[in-house]
Amino acid sequence: MKENVQQTIKSNDTEEWLDTVWTRPIGYQWARFFNYFNVHPNTVTILSMVIGVASAFFFVHGSYRTEGTEGLICNIIAVLLLAWANFYDSADGQLARMTGKKTQLGRILDGAAGDVWFFCIYYALLVRFYHYHTLEFQWLGITDTAQAAMYGTLVFAILEALAGFACHARQCGLADYYRQIHLFFLKGKAGSELDSSVQQKKLYDETPWKGNVIYKFFLLTYINYTRGQEKQTPQFQKLKQALREKYGATENIPQSFRDEFRKHSFPLMKWTNILTFNTRAITLYVACLIDFPWLYVVAELTLLTWLYLYMRHAHERFCKELISKL
Repeated sequence: MKENVQQTIKSNDTEEWLDTVWTRPIGYQWARFFNYFNVHPNTVTILSMVIGVASAFFFVHGSYRTEGTEGLICNIIAVLLLAWANFYDSADGQLARMTGKKTQLGRILDGAAGDVWFFCIYYALLVRFYHYHTLEFQWLGITDTAQAAMYGTLVFAILEALAGFACHARQCGLADYYRQIHLFFLKGKAGSELDSSVQQKKLYDETPWKGNVIYKFFLLTYINYTRGQEKQTPQFQKLKQALREKYGATENIPQSFRDEFRKHSFPLMKWTNILTFNTRAITLYVACLIDFPWLYVVAELTLLTWLYLYMRHAHERFCKELISKL
């Protein structure tokens, strides 16, 4: 990765190979473009949300087995739009680091961008399934087309709800948390966006309602987001408390302990990357381009869930080992 691009990423430890050769270099060029026109990083994040949501419309109409060439074109446009949204999602953080325009709202918006895209895409896949794919499930014994559409869509909606809320949201939230934890021990507090629900609640309480209604709403959702991360990591929370009791301020944690934590944490970074965007998006692209979009939901519920459980178990295990050594 070129040196100028290197300066706009968080760390080599937490970067995925595809990002280093594809997403970050393109995102950097967009960051330069927006910097030239003095566009704020938060504006870039909002643009990424709009483009990602637009991709959902084309995913709906992407069934080329029934729509022919028009469906295939819609699929391709949807893939290109979601990739474009991801370039902007990279560019906003690179622009923030390039210009020093880092804000708490920007951190919250950046974390919400992917959720906004995929919420709309999950809905798009449900509509697409209802219109184009229910006949694939007549092997269940339902011969009536209307009944097949109704029952098939209901089952798919339940599976999507599990995939989206119980799996996807938890997987991405925990993967992001583990990366921020790794950055904290690698680069210190200044190089990480490791937030706690207590800090966010304090910020929420101290922020006046007047002139901050939208910001307060985002802060409230972020409090719940960080609480969810903490509930999934009880051993890390105990480790954090043990470090606080032994060393006080975080800057007093010895480098030897930071190095040992990084040694255990670094092998898990590849799983955090798989559970965020690239692998998930490629799975979605392939499933939609071969016109079996429901396969994406199956992959979410099986493969990605298994990786999430393994990653969580491994992280909690080594945190417990480190507590015993303090």
